[in-house]
Amino acid sequence: MGEQVKKALFVQFAEVFPLKVFGYQPDPVSYQAAVGWLELLAGLLLVLGPPMLQEISNLLLTLLMMGALFTLASLKESLNTCIPAIVCLGLLLLLDICQVLVQTKQLVRPTRKKTPGAFKESWE
Repeated sequence: MGEQVKKALFVQFAEVFPLKVFGYQPDPVSYQAAVGWLELLAGLLLVLGPPMLQEISNLLLTLLMMGALFTLASLKESLNTCIPAIVCLGLLLLLDICQVLVQTKQLVRPTRKKTPGAFKESWE
């Protein structure tokens, strides 16, 4: 996709920016740069960061994908245009659910004390 096409898209995206109802409408070029850097940074942290930063980056990417879907829906884009954002959002939510399940399993798992087996003596 050419740079001019991307800039034209972000002009449209800025027009339906979710915070516009509060009187804030970003500059399209700054908006494009901010989204690009946030996606890059959050993606790197998701892959390479410690667990706490992975959770934060997952949340940030989830919010960005929700914003992308809101924007595409506001522009009445076709479902084909929305599929990449839907797939990314689904994968991020799946990752978040898996992280929660792993943490819950670690918290709930009882610690087993090693005690001599009662049956061990009968086999000897």
